[in-house]
Amino acid sequence: MQDHEVYSAIGESGFGRLVAAFYRQVSDDDVLGAIYPKDDLAGAEERLRAFLIYRFGGPETYIAHRGHPRLRMRHAPFRVDEAARHRWVELMNKALDEVHFSPEIRKILTGYFESTATAMINWH
Repeated sequence: MQDHEVYSAIGESGFGRLVAAFYRQVSDDDVLGAIYPKDDLAGAEERLRAFLIYRFGGPETYIAHRGHPRLRMRHAPFRVDEAARHRWVELMNKALDEVHFSPEIRKILTGYFESTATAMINWH
């Protein structure tokens, strides 16, 4: 399976379940809770869901509304250190545990999440 085939395998609902499972953990988290604006968790959830759908072969709704992802630029205002990166990956792995995707899909998503989370580190 290729990255762009993930959407056809799990659909919008699969990404919705994954992102919801992730964000249920964020607001009370002692590391990430301080980074995410409490008044915009729903917006952050919506943006991540739309981005992942686009990134993994779904409709380009994210691009239509937000333009090019520019992930490094969009994360620059937030202090993302190694601890935040590790916690983000940890919580996303817990979300993956909850949604029970196939091992093949999980491997693709985990690889992307780990490498992209590392690329977002902007504070040492």
